[in-house]
Amino acid sequence: MKKLIIFFLLTSSLFSQEKKDTLIVAVDSLKKPVQLDISLIANDSVINEIEGSFFSDKDLRIIDSLLVQEKFNSGLIDTLVYVINDKDIIGNTNIVLTKDLLKVRLSKLNAKTPFNLAYNISLEKVINSYLQQRKKYYPALMAKAKYYFPMFEQYLDQYDIPLEMKYLAIVESALRPKIKSRVGATGLWQFMYGTGKEFDLKVSSYVDERQDPVKATIAACKYLSQLFTIFGDWDLALAAYNSGPGNVRKAIKRSGGYKNYWNIRPYLPRETAGYVPAFYATMYIFEYAEEHKIYSEIPMFFNFQTDTIQIKRTISFDQISEIIDVDEEVLTTLNPSYKLDIIPFIKDRNYAVRLPSNKIVQFLDKEKEIYALADADDAQREKPLPKYFEMDKRIRYKVRSGDFLGKIANKFGVRVSDLKRWNSLKSSRLKIGQRLSVYPKKLNFSLKKSSKDKVVESTIKGSPKVYVVKKGESLWSISQKFKNVSVDEIKKWNNIWSAKDLKPGTKLNLFKS
Repeated sequence: MKKLIIFFLLTSSLFSQEKKDTLIVAVDSLKKPVQLDISLIANDSVINEIEGSFFSDKDLRIIDSLLVQEKFNSGLIDTLVYVINDKDIIGNTNIVLTKDLLKVRLSKLNAKTPFNLAYNISLEKVINSYLQQRKKYYPALMAKAKYYFPMFEQYLDQYDIPLEMKYLAIVESALRPKIKSRVGATGLWQFMYGTGKEFDLKVSSYVDERQDPVKATIAACKYLSQLFTIFGDWDLALAAYNSGPGNVRKAIKRSGGYKNYWNIRPYLPRETAGYVPAFYATMYIFEYAEEHKIYSEIPMFFNFQTDTIQIKRTISFDQISEIIDVDEEVLTTLNPSYKLDIIPFIKDRNYAVRLPSNKIVQFLDKEKEIYALADADDAQREKPLPKYFEMDKRIRYKVRSGDFLGKIANKFGVRVSDLKRWNSLKSSRLKIGQRLSVYPKKLNFSLKKSSKDKVVESTIKGSPKVYVVKKGESLWSISQKFKNVSVDEIKKWNNIWSAKDLKPGTKLNLFKS
């Protein structure tokens, strides 16, 4: 036993000594001077830190693509069908909806919504009518819904309003943000001027915020919340949204005090009597679209594929389009609240331009060029060049087959926004034979008229210098490289009146003054 104890004591002392030796070696090693190239290490570390702190334009484009990809792959986004399958081949066919089946489906919808979706013969007639007569319109409508509904749901949720209320915008406007009723109600949520003003929707010569999808949606949420507070029932809030709370109060009184929509319906204005059933029918068709073989088209954009940039001065759509590669029609679609295709800079209103996400970096890169072009255009309007005085006289142009606003604008050296303003056009659609007022700026156009009406083409003296357009250049950036050469002169000398005509490799004639 004694021998065993002595053995353990000896082994423990050996292990402890070995541990102490390793510590001594470590301490000794720290005492030894070590020569390091400190400058090299410092330089490398600084470079790595800076590179890791910034995103390049390439990085941002990759991030954009990844964000979009994540959205498409998310379970919150409807799956897109790119492969033609049986349902695409079959198409939209009319299916008779039986009363029993409708009762079952309405009961399921009623269980998950706060609306009163009980079956009645009036609602059955509306649903069958929509399925038989309006079915062909729903694929395009559903494509628009894929863009607008996520935006609606965000604010409906924020204001504690049933998400199904998003279908109200379809009943009101068929998701057309610029639509105006015969009595003046405007936008996706059809606000009258007075009601819109009450909820801070500004209307001016440049902007109608009733046509702004985000601001109008927020206003609609506030109004619906107010109506629900008054009536305590979402069906009655719907009826009041259409006809006003006063008419709903009177209908309740005339019905003997009933508060159920279907009981007061006979006492409501005729339009409102059909309004709530239309809402229910729309909700039913969207919720059971697959069962009725109705399938959405692919939308032009999803909401997450767009973003906004606040502007720093008044600019127009055609100025943006001229500097960055984005079509004016796309700008008009994404920015419906700007009545004249001009984004004004107004203090405290924070007006912004909505662009496709993949154009955001390009806009930021060329933002100064856009503002410089706007400055140049403003200077010309304030102090018109002498050569334009003879062009102040208005001409009347008759629209021919194959004409569109961009083509006519190019012909006369004006902008699409000018044509719209001169002719009070709310869209870009033209009819053959339609007469347009034009104040041309381009001197070398021709009209089939008498000799006294013909415009003599301007003559340019001197031999031109040929300039080859490089990638990423615009008319503005090219004009800055030459003394006393303006964008308008380059356009006139080379018959270029659209940013689409300017491509890398294009040869331009430049006449030095």
